[in-house]
Amino acid sequence: MVDWYPQDKRELSKLIDSYFEIKISYKSKIHGVISPHAGYEFSGKIAGKAFSLVKNKNFKKAIVLGPSHQFGFYGIAKLPNIKTPLGDVKIIKSNIKEIHGLEYEHSIDNQIPFLQKLGISEVLPIVVGNLNERDSKDLAEMISKSINKETILVVSTDLSHFLDYDEAIKKDKKTISAIENLEADYFLKQENSACGIFPLLVLISLCKIKNWRPRLIEYKNSGDISGDKTSVVGYGAFVF
Repeated sequence: MVDWYPQDKRELSKLIDSYFEIKISYKSKIHGVISPHAGYEFSGKIAGKAFSLVKNKNFKKAIVLGPSHQFGFYGIAKLPNIKTPLGDVKIIKSNIKEIHGLEYEHSIDNQIPFLQKLGISEVLPIVVGNLNERDSKDLAEMISKSINKETILVVSTDLSHFLDYDEAIKKDKKTISAIENLEADYFLKQENSACGIFPLLVLISLCKIKNWRPRLIEYKNSGDISGDKTSVVGYGAFVF
């Protein structure tokens, strides 16, 4: 298994603390975040900026939506358990099925240490497979009924993959605009916009139900971090 973040408890805790020290001003009420899920050396600071705005908001639970990188399937599935160097996570009970062979998904796992550092220890980890527009709206309705002032929603996605630096920026600007303006059709038509297309479709439907609007906190791509701009992956962090 790839080590996406430090496996030493003290090192991981200290690293996330450093991400949370970044000061950002955001005055609107926060219900959730959109966060990238690459290795922390690439996207940790970007994700941390969004999560830092959730500090002291008294969230007790989290629903995390992430795409499947293990294998393709239709519908949604629940991870059976999650453990990070910061400890075990209690899985919130639900009627969502588990799929044999889907015991781990880094798009979800990479969000958990941030949540643990925020004092959140109960999580409903939902891996989102392929969905049509109707089913994405149905899932949004289900989540809408589960969300309350103690529950934060985390949507995990990276943006474009393996374009050159300038092309990636152009593509990702369009994707960021579509997220902020809740344009579901964009994700149904555009290739290589984001790996978390289906979690984003669910979020867009949910935002329309709840009258929420995502706002970009920071965008970078892997070329900004590594210096290699020939083939990059885009990362955006949002709050809503």
